Amino acid sequence: MAQRRDSLSKNKSFDWVTLSVYFSLVIIGWFMVFSTLYDPKVPYAVFDITSPIGAQSLWVVLSILTFLAVLTIDWKFWNTLAFPIYGTTVLLLILVLIFGSVINGAKAWFSFGFFSIQPAEWAKFGTALAVSSYLSFFKSTITKSNVFIISLALFLGPALLILLQPDFGSSLVYLSFFILLYRRGMSGAVLLVGIGAAAIFILSLMYSTFFVLVFLLFLSTAIFIFDIEKAQRAALFSLGILGVIVFLMYQKEQIWVLLPSLSGFVLYLFLQLKKRNFNILSLVIPIISIATLFSFTSSYVFDNVLKSHQQERINVWLRPEKCDPRGSLYNIIQSKLAIGSGGLTGKGFLQGEMTKLDYVPEQSTDFIFTSIGEEQGFIGSLGVIFLFTILLFRCITIAERANLEFIRNYGYSIAGILLVHFAFNIGMTMGLLPVVGIPLPFLSKGGSSLIAFSIMISVLVKMDMARFRSN
Repeated sequence: MAQRRDSLSKNKSFDWVTLSVYFSLVIIGWFMVFSTLYDPKVPYAVFDITSPIGAQSLWVVLSILTFLAVLTIDWKFWNTLAFPIYGTTVLLLILVLIFGSVINGAKAWFSFGFFSIQPAEWAKFGTALAVSSYLSFFKSTITKSNVFIISLALFLGPALLILLQPDFGSSLVYLSFFILLYRRGMSGAVLLVGIGAAAIFILSLMYSTFFVLVFLLFLSTAIFIFDIEKAQRAALFSLGILGVIVFLMYQKEQIWVLLPSLSGFVLYLFLQLKKRNFNILSLVIPIISIATLFSFTSSYVFDNVLKSHQQERINVWLRPEKCDPRGSLYNIIQSKLAIGSGGLTGKGFLQGEMTKLDYVPEQSTDFIFTSIGEEQGFIGSLGVIFLFTILLFRCITIAERANLEFIRNYGYSIAGILLVHFAFNIGMTMGLLPVVGIPLPFLSKGGSSLIAFSIMISVLVKMDMARFRSN
């Protein structure tokens, strides 16, 4: 009876939902990669590991075997060896800069015959372990400056090494660890500053610094309305609206266009000085000054520091009217056409004309979602998004119900990594986000990413089983 109860307990503790979603995504990924690489002249290429589809089939088998093998390892192993694993992955990032092979303009791969390994994918797993272990050590508090700085160094260090390859997309993924830091108690002001800086950067590239200044003054005026008496709100509101109307009507970078918004801002300052409220003034004026300076710097860096191909990528996202439809804009145009051509139910497996005719570059890797959209349509695309959403919620659920800080931290680390990969990959294929070369987990062709994510999820599932034994 005791053995039976123990067996039932283990069966109950296993997360079958996460396992099912994992296998579903891996299988869907293999079929989609097979579809993009299928050549009717070579129907049995799947059995040839020297061919792209044969190599991917081998990686799928190895990833599943690795997933199952990791489930046999005690979860404490990963906590104990978190920093040695992290150190090994960082060392690989350094070595690849010296001995790596250049593929697609990035020195990010170790090549061995007909297959290659990308250390950046493994470094995500090592970084997740290290940051999770550090924040759980003696229950470190993220509000302490030394803990916060060390945590930043743990994930920004690998990000910098990857940026040197250069691989901006993979380095961008490491910003996902801010989600973990926020969950651990980091001030929301840090995230607000980051979001604000990103917004100003985008506005600075789409418009001029002058426009950004007008926008900041109007935004300040709108916020200030709620901080003054009702009798004064009408005047401030009127000046703010007048400022927007004048700017939209004339759209000239002349100082007089600023007068209405600037008048509203000055009126608010006068009211605060009258009440001797110097705290708000010492905060608002520096923020607007720094934001305006950051806007000017962003424009300068874009025009004078970034290389032409980097400028093109940003222009494709923010200023497509400046791009050549047959050049830098070609990928996004074809990607949108492929996704849209699928309609509601898609054209069917192996029936995608744009896929077969190679209209979409990198369609088996970064743009694999276009094949799903064309062949499986809106319903198939929505199904893939639904599976990723379930997986994200399972990661958060496992993290929240964990009894140990290390497991909770690891769960949020993996959820953050998955979220950035998922959101950016699908966003860039639809033109909503810049093309930065981020693969879609479990679906894009490539062994390093597939096995690394398989290990990440398998370790998380194994950790989740520990909650019953730690009660």
